[in-house]
Amino acid sequence: MFIKKILTVATFVLCSASLQARTIIDHMDRTVEVPDTIQRIAVTNIFPFPSVLSVFLGGADKIVGIHKVSKVAAEKGLLAQIYPAIKNVNTSFMKGNTVNIESLLALNPDVVFVNAGDTVAIKAIENAGIPTIAVSVNKWNYNVLTTYEAWLKLLSDVFPERSKADKASTISQEVAQFINSRIATIPDNERQRILFLFQYEPKRIVTSGKKFFGQYWADAIGAKNVAETIQAENSNAQVNMEQIYSWNPDIVFITNFTPTLPQDLFTHKYNDWSSIKAVKEQRVYKMPLGIYRSYTPSADTPMTLLWFAKTIYPEYFKDVDLTREVKNYYKKLFNVDLTDQQVSSIYEARSDRAEGFTGSVSARK
Repeated sequence: MFIKKILTVATFVLCSASLQARTIIDHMDRTVEVPDTIQRIAVTNIFPFPSVLSVFLGGADKIVGIHKVSKVAAEKGLLAQIYPAIKNVNTSFMKGNTVNIESLLALNPDVVFVNAGDTVAIKAIENAGIPTIAVSVNKWNYNVLTTYEAWLKLLSDVFPERSKADKASTISQEVAQFINSRIATIPDNERQRILFLFQYEPKRIVTSGKKFFGQYWADAIGAKNVAETIQAENSNAQVNMEQIYSWNPDIVFITNFTPTLPQDLFTHKYNDWSSIKAVKEQRVYKMPLGIYRSYTPSADTPMTLLWFAKTIYPEYFKDVDLTREVKNYYKKLFNVDLTDQQVSSIYEARSDRAEGFTGSVSARK
């Protein structure tokens, strides 16, 4: 009887220890208790984050809820090919940027990753008794690479058994340093002047000012963002054609947050682009979509940086085999084997890759 009691107590202690929560620090510098074992995960309106989470975990089996914008990108890109389970993940708990708490509770998540700027959702989810982890998109001044590394660091804290933060940072910095070594020799008068079309509609043109991801990409590859004087933050940087005419960019990059294709500018859809240098020289490019829309932080960020460099300054990076680099990157960091065809699909210009996006990427911290 005495031995039986000891075993019972020991079993209780072991069970209690296994259920004991750990603490992490999220991007709002809050201390959050998370379960030692996490089997069910939901992500609200941090559109790129489910892609990073999936690749980090090596699958989407534990993800039970994401935003529709995230799911569309997964289905139109590589994520659903690599991890088909993402196609079955629920999206109904999100209506625009609003979380339906009852629908979220029905998913029975162990943790929820929430946009750090969405304080209303954070409070509501916490009040529902679910561990809520804030993830920031602009805490690092829209530095894409730093933000991507910070996301991996946070995930490594939440899932220490799968930590990839140090390895990812090493690879990212190697790519950045390689590019810096090449662009350092480019004379100032050869620095390309680029314009980002975040969205392009009949009555609405949105670019990247200084406070959005486009500024990082321009600075990181030694180019000049023609719209950097615009102070409007995030997707609030609306411009008109008169401003674009005055800027006359050398190159235009179109994101996958708009269905617009390079051909639409060449054929002057909505507006006359015939006098723009980038159009006259056919230097208009649709940005890649691999794991996610590459304009934002994503698992593709280091390779997107390499793509930008090679696209803007081909003569300085003509020895770079992008297909080989992308395949090596995914194998080394995530143990994912991509085919040549899959790598090629990342760079296809397709209008359907903007589906599901409503233009509501808000300037949240």
